[in-house]
Amino acid sequence: MDDYINGGEEPSALLSFFYDTALGRLLLHGLTCPAVSALCGRYLDSPVSQLHIASFARKNHINLNDYESRDYKSFNDFFTRRIRDGLRPVDPADDSLIAPCDGRLSLYRITKNASFSVKGSRYSVADFLGGSSAAAHYANGLCLIFRLCVGDYHRYCYVDSGVPEDSVFIPGILHTVRPIALRRYPVFIQNSRAYTILHTEHFGTVAQIEVGALLVGRIQNHPQSGPVRKGEEKGMFLYGGSTVVVLLEDGVARLPEPYFERTRRGEEVLVKYGQKIGTAGR
Repeated sequence: MDDYINGGEEPSALLSFFYDTALGRLLLHGLTCPAVSALCGRYLDSPVSQLHIASFARKNHINLNDYESRDYKSFNDFFTRRIRDGLRPVDPADDSLIAPCDGRLSLYRITKNASFSVKGSRYSVADFLGGSSAAAHYANGLCLIFRLCVGDYHRYCYVDSGVPEDSVFIPGILHTVRPIALRRYPVFIQNSRAYTILHTEHFGTVAQIEVGALLVGRIQNHPQSGPVRKGEEKGMFLYGGSTVVVLLEDGVARLPEPYFERTRRGEEVLVKYGQKIGTAGR
């Protein structure tokens, strides 16, 4: 848990064009349209997209020995590959708060008015949850943002055992979730997303939100009926980097203060699916 990266990573020249120039932002309106993502998704589901797998794995330094060995039918079949048993152990302690995915963690305190700020954009929890009355639970609570990059493991799990409500999908557009976009747009309330309210055993009422991103038109949550277990797979993202957000009520969890300090400095904490990141209680 002591690995950190610079949250202000340098964007590609193409992303800089789209987000930092007037012409680029004009063209961005078309690129972030869900129809574009759907078209890309159909191609990446097709057998011909297999030709991209080897170069993608090399470019993103993916160790294929860490994943199930099988023939992939398409690029998206590879992108949602399962990791080998034992390589993402779930912390077994009852009072441990775990990371729901591989990613880069940032922590924010939610105000008494149920809002918080990310990279200069102010977010209302109610807007984040599409106007749901559940937003009131999170006044003075915590917002945990886990940003995934394209080379990460793109399956995610429940952060605690409990009983989930039905998943709610909120349609939107599809900006990248990299810092260059967060500085200019309120990405997390513009992008397509899905959320689940989870009544947990150890952390009260948790909101777990999956946020789509540029060329990620599909957030694929598994159907659920009845209780779930901590670490049980909740779903997966298809192609692209994306984000999982966890909202916690006031006083239900303790997280290391250095994590907050790193966020204030614009850094992110590298975490893995199932890893302990906090403890129940104040």
